[in-house]
Amino acid sequence: MIELNKDFCGDFYATASREWLETNGIGGYASSTVAGAHSRRYHGLLIAATRPPLGRMVLLSKLEETLVLGDERYELSSNRYPGAVQPEGFKYLTGFRLDPFPVWTFDVNGFVIEKTIFMVHGENTTVCQWEIKKRSGRKRPMLDVRPMLAFRDHHHLRHEDPGFDTKYTVDENVISFTPYSEMPTLYLANNSASIEPSGDWYHNFDYEIERERGFDFLEDLFQPAVLKFELSGPAVIIASTTPQTVANAPALKKAEVKRRAMLVARGKAKDKVSRQLVLAADQFIVNRGDGKTVIAGYPWFSDWGRDTMIALSGLTLATNRPEIAKSILTEFSKHISEGMLPNRFPDAGDVPEYNTVDATLWFFEAIRAYAETTGDYDFVRETLYAKLIDIIDWHVRGTRYQIRVDSDGLLYSGEPGVQLTWMDAKIGDWVVTPRTGKAVEIQALWYNALCIMRDLAARSGDADRRSRYFEMAEIAQDSFNGQFWNESGQCLYDVVNGSGKDAAVRPNQIFAVSLPHSILDPARARAVVNKVEAELLTPVGLRSLSPHDPQYAPVYIGSPLQRDGSYHQGTVWGWLIGPFVDAYKKVHAADKDLKKQVAQIIDRFESHISDATLGQVSEIFDGDEPNHPRGAPAQAWSVAELLRIKKANK
Repeated sequence: MIELNKDFCGDFYATASREWLETNGIGGYASSTVAGAHSRRYHGLLIAATRPPLGRMVLLSKLEETLVLGDERYELSSNRYPGAVQPEGFKYLTGFRLDPFPVWTFDVNGFVIEKTIFMVHGENTTVCQWEIKKRSGRKRPMLDVRPMLAFRDHHHLRHEDPGFDTKYTVDENVISFTPYSEMPTLYLANNSASIEPSGDWYHNFDYEIERERGFDFLEDLFQPAVLKFELSGPAVIIASTTPQTVANAPALKKAEVKRRAMLVARGKAKDKVSRQLVLAADQFIVNRGDGKTVIAGYPWFSDWGRDTMIALSGLTLATNRPEIAKSILTEFSKHISEGMLPNRFPDAGDVPEYNTVDATLWFFEAIRAYAETTGDYDFVRETLYAKLIDIIDWHVRGTRYQIRVDSDGLLYSGEPGVQLTWMDAKIGDWVVTPRTGKAVEIQALWYNALCIMRDLAARSGDADRRSRYFEMAEIAQDSFNGQFWNESGQCLYDVVNGSGKDAAVRPNQIFAVSLPHSILDPARARAVVNKVEAELLTPVGLRSLSPHDPQYAPVYIGSPLQRDGSYHQGTVWGWLIGPFVDAYKKVHAADKDLKKQVAQIIDRFESHISDATLGQVSEIFDGDEPNHPRGAPAQAWSVAELLRIKKANK
């Protein structure tokens, strides 16, 4: 359980910098700050996945709460407006915890009230509950709750609109809103004593992080009515895209507590960090059609092929949920096209994008990890093996974006205007790190895939293909070790393109050591790990570029142009802690205190789960200390890799 005490909660800027996240397993989510003041356009109490797992819309932005004690009114909410925080409900906040979902404790003149928020798994439904835990004096407490409506795509902001239909209906304690005919109806089931109409627009909610990111940051929200509750028992609001019944709230809560407890038990998570990471991992696993996929990060990412395959082992195998891994592999195998796995499924449509060279290669590694963990080679042989053969064949003869095996057995990729590796920042026509040619990690992944296919062919009794893949792997390994070693730097070149060799010190070279089938000459592996440790390792991952490089960007902040320009130019990536630890363990295998050394690396990272989005791991961090968290506040592969290496070091 993550818990914040009274001293911390009384500081607006501290609580406004800590976020919470609830998800529903179909792509929807709820999120805000501990203070209650939104700081992102993506904050809200019900962001519904209208086309699961995508089509996400902010329907209910927030609920403004006022505790009424006789003639006195105490605002429990907080909002940031230009130049002001109003109201200042955080002053009554005495505690916050994840238990297992967000719980706030307020103390108003001896009246202690507890607020709980959770989402229902499999539904676009958020349950909010307020309950008096301690009373003071004879005053009868009441609670006024004012819903604030947005009804917009989660990437955009709402502004006062004359076309916004402000009417609502009330039917047996369910108040419903349909401001736009093309959007879902929002139902607020509640046990209020009365509902009083208001009909006001609140203007200029100030979203600090959007301002920091160089985007529009002011929003207007519509407040249609006031729900008045008598606090003789719990006050409940269930926000949903389908009609709900308040009487079901206790059962919904009990079911969700049980579901999360079962995840922790199944994951055999013994310590508090592991327990929290298991719950964090579950938040990224969502339905796609009849199968499963992975949301790459909250709040703005959709499901990406690359991220899914990298994260698969940590999210599913390390949590003892292999059936989810199997479903994900099956689902993505349905979308293979011209030997390529989709890079992503866009939020705006269902047609996948095929513009990545590495997602397909990570598919092989995800399959290897699944089969090795479960022993389910029958599934691989019967369902995936033929598709993997076809992928290799496409890469040999050439597929999109000049992805092809060159005469030296290495994998070439790239053409002007495209970004095919994980370093994929692009601003207009400017590809920040194009890496056209033969990128170091692509060769490592290609060799790893060939070795995996060699072994699968052997298991399948496919002697001809086993020999073929063995020979291809040998040629690739010889070529790699002949072309990629940078003697003066005692490390690997990042990209080789003909006679051009990029000597920038980047983390991509770590994969030549870390992958199960290492392409790098063992004598040079330790030098690579030493180089990466000396110049790229931080407490929260690896820098994407050495600080000694003139292009190094120490801080990820500013306009979209500035941020995208520094995305892979020094910014720390949390997920890279996984391959670094794998490589470190290989070259230090003989060290008697290796387990302790790895534990120290992991321990430095773990403090972060109480630092940004509580219980989660951020996408990226500043390159320089104090390595401030940036980017998406909850990232699948960051959680997955931390969880995977933590379990492997037991």
